[in-house]
Amino acid sequence: MDNVMSGEQVVPVEGIAATAADERGARGTVATVAASARKRLLMLVVGALVIGATFWVLQFSTKSICCGDYDSYYHFRWSRMLWEGIRAGHFPPTFDALPLTTLNQKDYVDHHFLFHVMQIPFTWFADLQQGAKIGTWLFACLAVFSCYWLVVRYRLSYPLLWLLAILGSAAPFLYRIHMGKAMSVSIVMLAAGIHLLFQRKYLWLLPLAFIFALTYDMVFLLWVAVGFWLLITLWTERALNRNVWWALGALGLVIVGTGLGYVVNPYFPRNVQLVYEHLAMKVTTKDFSTPVGGEWYPYNTWEFLQNCFVAIVAMLAGYLAFRDSDKKATERTLFFLLFSTFLMVVNMRWRRFSEYWPPFAILFAAFALEPFIARARLYVTRPATSSDDGQAQAETNAARVEKATRARVWEYALVSLAVVVLCAFMGWFVYVTSKDIAGMPQPDLYRGGMEWISKNVPPGELVFNSDWDDFPKLFFYDPHRPWVAGLDPTYLLDKNPDLMDAYARIGKGEEENPGPVIREKFCLGEGDARRCARYVFTDQDHEPFYNNALDSGWFDEVYRDGDCIILRVRDERGAPPPDAAPNDEADTDDDPSDESEEAANGGQSN
Repeated sequence: MDNVMSGEQVVPVEGIAATAADERGARGTVATVAASARKRLLMLVVGALVIGATFWVLQFSTKSICCGDYDSYYHFRWSRMLWEGIRAGHFPPTFDALPLTTLNQKDYVDHHFLFHVMQIPFTWFADLQQGAKIGTWLFACLAVFSCYWLVVRYRLSYPLLWLLAILGSAAPFLYRIHMGKAMSVSIVMLAAGIHLLFQRKYLWLLPLAFIFALTYDMVFLLWVAVGFWLLITLWTERALNRNVWWALGALGLVIVGTGLGYVVNPYFPRNVQLVYEHLAMKVTTKDFSTPVGGEWYPYNTWEFLQNCFVAIVAMLAGYLAFRDSDKKATERTLFFLLFSTFLMVVNMRWRRFSEYWPPFAILFAAFALEPFIARARLYVTRPATSSDDGQAQAETNAARVEKATRARVWEYALVSLAVVVLCAFMGWFVYVTSKDIAGMPQPDLYRGGMEWISKNVPPGELVFNSDWDDFPKLFFYDPHRPWVAGLDPTYLLDKNPDLMDAYARIGKGEEENPGPVIREKFCLGEGDARRCARYVFTDQDHEPFYNNALDSGWFDEVYRDGDCIILRVRDERGAPPPDAAPNDEADTDDDPSDESEEAANGGQSN
């Protein structure tokens, strides 16, 4: 055997050759890993650009803070107040805008506390509404990107295809994810929790649950996710072994983390009471005792099918494709089957879950179809066995190469067709949603009426608002003005059911003589300090109430513009003023055309 001298060692030539081959193999492996990493990074960058561009179009379809109700105005104004409180050394600041409800100054709870802290940097913009829109856009992008990251991280086929499916999964998803609320941050935290479950990094669930509980009450969705994972682990292990105990420990860690989030909280223990009240009021299969926001009601069947067609098809595809022999793949797919099915059921009951179910329905389909795609590729690319003779093996391999080529052509064709179909759905849903968003009222809605109130109604005096849903916008302009109801009618109902009944009757126009009720029941203070509402703020959609008020002889109209009307309650009943419908034009004490640009940019002058 030939030898090569190397110092005092004698190294066989065969050993050198083997070492060189190993080095080449190692370099090839490193190169392959690096190429795979670059490809995934490219997919993430492209995905981020697609998400950002799509959501920018939607978010800036209106100049107002998006979307639907006005709750986002409350969230960003409160975030600004948190920042001002930090700077002034008064943290958290007092909330005195809803003194007759469970959110009165003494019992107020910010159950979006950390979310509001996250929004603070976006309140530093000179135009608060513009900063709010940019912050909402960013959080919405992060929500979808976190779901897309799971697809790329677990190396599923066609990641950009699944991204298009998420973006085109449902019109309500695109609409609600652009609201300036905590739902988008919740999706990011759920995605992080799912990744920790898949990697069995259970200890990290404790700090995640702690942060989640400080951010939003939807931390209980993390409980559901971990509970499903425990059931799946028990089912796959079929014994109480170490993996099952760790999964049980994961559920315990989430519960402990949530508990810490509620206890290590500036609003403890009132926050626990508020959560209980929320669950008691909203988690019910019956109709609500008082009208609440539309998000708490179900869709009708046809509306659900139309708006969520892609998500429904994804669920059906996932159910049909759910089968695989690989244990880890089965666990992950089964998890998404259970979790997405749960979200679908609750979305059918409460439309407010429209931002949660669709993206997880797409993830279910992506994980369920991946083994099917892998088996199809393996079938058409499997090489000939070594037992074949040389010529037969060559012919067989040639046939397989031709078959694989045809299969790849069909694969590209099917994927291209899927891309076209998903782009069509995505484009249509984006178009429809952008039109809905563009139809929102302009950012200066109620500005004229609030300027009149700030000039003519003493600070701290209670104003009766005929619609609780208008409160966030009113709070945005003047956060220290007390109002009768806002954010959710159940806050007034829970504090004083009789007062809520009177409030609902007045707002719906069922009370023909509302003046004495307002001036006698809706009051602040006790004894000599008792002060009752003397002014009423109403929008243009409460014509029955408006007509009853004027016809009763208890009210004078003191301000009107195209958005709102302000009435003053008389000290004594008198003759009704001349007939006037809410949409008629009338003189006002102030000319709305003179409203300042500063107020239009978010009421920064308040």
